[in-house]
Amino acid sequence: MNKLSDKIKSGAKAFLVTEYKYLTMFVVLVFAVLIIIYTLDPPSNLLSLMDNPDRADGIRAGGCFIGGAFLSAAAGWAGMSVATDANVRTTQAADKQGLSVALRVAFTGGAVMGFTVVGLGLAGLSFFFWLMTLNRSVGVGGADEVAAKSVIAAVDSLASFGFGASSIALFARVAGGIYTKAADVGADLVGKVEMDIPEDDPRNPAVIADNVGDNVGDVAGMGADLFESFVGSIIAAATLANGNAVKAALPFWIAGAGIVASFFGFFAVSTKDGANQRQLMFALHKGVIASSVLVLAFSAIIVSQFFTGDQSAEGWKIFACIAIGLIAGILIGQATEYYTSYSFWPTQSITEAGVTGPATVIIQGLGIGMMSCVPPVLIIVATILGCNALSGDYGVAMAAVGMLSTLGVTLATDAYGPIADNAGGIAEMAELEERVRETTDALDALGNTTAATGKGFAIGSAVLTSLSLLTAFKDKAQVDAADIGDPVVLSGVLFGAMLPFLFAALTMLSVQKAAGAIIIEVRRQFATIDGLREGTAEADSDRCVAISTQSSVEEMILPGVYAVLSPLMAGLLIGPKCLTGMLGGAIASGMMLAIMMANAGGAWDNSKKYIEIEGACGGKGTTTHKACVVGDTVGDPFKDTSGPSLNILIKLMSMVSLTAAPIIRGWKDWEFWYWGLLPIGLCVIATVLVHHYYWKNTQDIAAPIEDVVKEVPLAKDVETPAAAAAAGEEQVS
Repeated sequence: MNKLSDKIKSGAKAFLVTEYKYLTMFVVLVFAVLIIIYTLDPPSNLLSLMDNPDRADGIRAGGCFIGGAFLSAAAGWAGMSVATDANVRTTQAADKQGLSVALRVAFTGGAVMGFTVVGLGLAGLSFFFWLMTLNRSVGVGGADEVAAKSVIAAVDSLASFGFGASSIALFARVAGGIYTKAADVGADLVGKVEMDIPEDDPRNPAVIADNVGDNVGDVAGMGADLFESFVGSIIAAATLANGNAVKAALPFWIAGAGIVASFFGFFAVSTKDGANQRQLMFALHKGVIASSVLVLAFSAIIVSQFFTGDQSAEGWKIFACIAIGLIAGILIGQATEYYTSYSFWPTQSITEAGVTGPATVIIQGLGIGMMSCVPPVLIIVATILGCNALSGDYGVAMAAVGMLSTLGVTLATDAYGPIADNAGGIAEMAELEERVRETTDALDALGNTTAATGKGFAIGSAVLTSLSLLTAFKDKAQVDAADIGDPVVLSGVLFGAMLPFLFAALTMLSVQKAAGAIIIEVRRQFATIDGLREGTAEADSDRCVAISTQSSVEEMILPGVYAVLSPLMAGLLIGPKCLTGMLGGAIASGMMLAIMMANAGGAWDNSKKYIEIEGACGGKGTTTHKACVVGDTVGDPFKDTSGPSLNILIKLMSMVSLTAAPIIRGWKDWEFWYWGLLPIGLCVIATVLVHHYYWKNTQDIAAPIEDVVKEVPLAKDVETPAAAAAAGEEQVS
């Protein structure tokens, strides 16, 4: 078990080391660009009545960007390290101590991830906010006016912090998602479908890569994603405070209170041996409910101290917005659970559709995914309208802060899933008793539902955060109104609505391409390694890990380039009004597509688990089971690659727009169109280079195995995960 765990950990480290090498070049490049642009044209000039511009704004923006990028990457690395330690301990607990202790061990590992994200996020953001208030030249005026300008200038610099966090989150989520689903699809199609061997069978060369993918995609990727949501919601609320020191400080205090509340909620999670799925889910719900009640109490105390006298009524309206956001997050989680858990009709209906074959499984799953968009949208719409009526744009921003206030324990329930999944894989590969696998399967099925719930929560919070960032962008860019009947605005809406589909298409195609390389390698090993099929020889898992690592890092480039440069194309080429429409279209389209893909994928996955755990429709090995395996395979990139990446896409584009707002402030349509040719040219160059070096030369998945054996280099020619991890260990430390 320890040997298997070490293999998984070394593979995860090798991936992150390779990924961070690529991202370092991106971070350094953007750091230099921010310094140059904001040194030549300091944003704080807009607040100053002095003749001399504050040239230090370039260093401030660059420093905040580096800080956000570094802390986002650190959160992902820390979460991955803990998860790869907790998986084998969960297996051991399932073997020796039973279900309740195994649940506690896996949840504790996830909790470390959750508290690392919120701790690094709040501490880093608070430090940089304080740093940005030092040595500010914000012009002349009364003491209150100067103080307000100082707060505005400091918060404006924090947009670069969010930009750095968003950039790392996007690349980590996309690359991690491609890695995990390429390995998963490759392992399932060759192992379970072609070779008819069980899931996580040690004879399958891609099994280790599959388990590595759970950590780099669902732990490191999700950690970076929600780190960005957490800090983005605080930045948006502080920006919309418009220099009011009390309102700017409030989101920091609410976030801090949420961390304390989550700490107490962590101890409320417990269950008993022999618990069914509903009882296991309730065990996790207890932690979220306890945290939510406590954060409401803490928020009431904070608001009562911050808003006194004539401001008391306004303060309680803001408290109502915080409560609405918190309740909305819980309701979205409940709706997602209903559509993705096999305890309820939607997922059971997909299993029943499998009686007539895989085609009806796909049709039913797509229908369920589309239907699942209705409750979250109604909840988000009600939240936006209610909070806007109570406290305007600031109220909507504080609803996002309230929704994410219990992130410490919410993320723990999400990160728990891949730990339980890895524990089941280790139990299977170590050939432990069937009772151990039954325990880990129960935890894994729960993990599938909590993962889907976490994705729904992430999407909902991303929409509220992005809407607040859009409002902040409008203020900074001096966009008074964006009339949907204006052809310029409508063109932006249509362009923005297309982007999530382009982004999802690129990531889906990347999974197919990377999975093809894994399938070819697994087939090659079964054809050339004597005794592998019989279990008397050991598979070369390092080779599959190396292929997944290289493929995923290569495939993350183009989606990342499009996400960063698209807002700049619209804003620089046409103007801020078009960019406002583009962001609105992307938020609306991205939310629908993300919910549909995440929930359809989760439901397909649990329709298979319903057969495997509960014995529905005849149990394992039946034609219905095989049909649901096909549905699960289709759903893998839906729920773990494309769907989760879309919420980062809309946040990243909003954050890039807010960062660039001082540059295009007050521009008329097409006024400086020639600057827009620069991002367009960069997109064209990136597309040509990626196509030439990565997309043009693909392997033929339908080629005879004899040709594949001749063309594929030996495993000794590929850098192994252990060697890659060792080579980058010192640098990462």
